Amino acid sequence: MKEREIKQAVREGYAILAKQATSYYSSRSCCGCADLPDEISKRLGYTEEEIRAAPPESNLGLGCGNPVALASLKEGEIVLDTGSGAGFDCFLASTQVGPKGKIIGVDMTTEMVERARANAKNGGFTNIDFRQGDLENMPVADNYVDVIISNCVINLVPNKKRAFKEAFRVLKPGGRLAFSDIVLIRVLPEFVQTSTGAYIGCLAGAILKEEYLDLMKLAGFQNIKVADESRYPIETLLDDCAGQAIAEMPEFSQEQLEQVKLSISSIKVSAVKPDCNNFIANKLLNFSTIDGQSH
Repeated sequence: MKEREIKQAVREGYAILAKQATSYYSSRSCCGCADLPDEISKRLGYTEEEIRAAPPESNLGLGCGNPVALASLKEGEIVLDTGSGAGFDCFLASTQVGPKGKIIGVDMTTEMVERARANAKNGGFTNIDFRQGDLENMPVADNYVDVIISNCVINLVPNKKRAFKEAFRVLKPGGRLAFSDIVLIRVLPEFVQTSTGAYIGCLAGAILKEEYLDLMKLAGFQNIKVADESRYPIETLLDDCAGQAIAEMPEFSQEQLEQVKLSISSIKVSAVKPDCNNFIANKLLNFSTIDGQSH
């Protein structure tokens, strides 16, 4: 698919989910789904306390980890959530940075932004600003945020190189990044690569882990660390009501399912935008001390 077609498909898929969020939550006890969003979130690393702290309709069970826990947020920080959806991670971050802090949620889907704003209003959250925009061209000023978080979103972005450069641009010098995402251990089978549903469902758009980390380095990030890596439970994606709502996932045979399982992985990765003053000081130090001699 071409980049424009991919973005349109993703936008339409998540618009459907945003519209269905209210009815889904009101009827989820009898919808026959294998998993509920709160149960999925527990499996992905969220605590019961965290799940209860956010408005119920903000948790759609679509992530692949808990980037808020990885970010180690501090009171008063400005946090950007890229691909914020209905706002779940934004609400968790909001309680950690407190009233002196600020959360910005950016999502490409109008319906998701509207849903997130409604959730914020209903939950009484006043330090969150939800904005509509692409991750490749974010409506955020240069050197503005302390921390960027993202939950299973970069794999959906066609131009990942541009997305990482945008993340670097909006971070303050010394700012940090904490992402949960889906990456590939090996190339996906052809029957997945060509599936629109598999792209929307966070599979077909994933890239090899080495390429993912190289793009971060190319954007300028330093201290890139994979904090955790695990096999992603693809059965959750295929069985979940929310996932079914946004994408007509291909029906895998057991053999095909095993091939996909062996190809994908969930990672938690952190990185830092270098502080200009420290960067220059280190360069000068390295220049002045060569082979143990001062110059």
